[in-house]
Amino acid sequence: MRKFLSIGSLGCALGLAIALVLMVYPPRVRGEEAKGGTEVKVDNFTFAPEALTVSLNTTVTWVNKDDIPHVIASNDGLFKSKALDTDQKYSYTFNKAGTYSYYCSIHPKMVGKIVVQ
Repeated sequence: MRKFLSIGSLGCALGLAIALVLMVYPPRVRGEEAKGGTEVKVDNFTFAPEALTVSLNTTVTWVNKDDIPHVIASNDGLFKSKALDTDQKYSYTFNKAGTYSYYCSIHPKMVGKIVVQ
């Protein structure tokens, strides 16, 4: 019985240690930033992040930080922005799970991906 109590105490202490670590360092969803993770920065002819994972019904906002226009367009034609000048934004709400590839229709080598779970 004494051996059983020491194993039980060890298991309890381990559980409390794990809980403490998770409170100090909470897990983050891959691809999402701590501040909401729904913004994609368009800068220097790139999308950052290039791949973003979000939850269902999340609105993603692209912000053009370049000094030239960009057009955000999905590969499947689901969404397309107008030409975005510097500091202009475009938002789209993803209400179906899946992987959505997109690009800049003015600069087709600029590509990105939204994964909706």
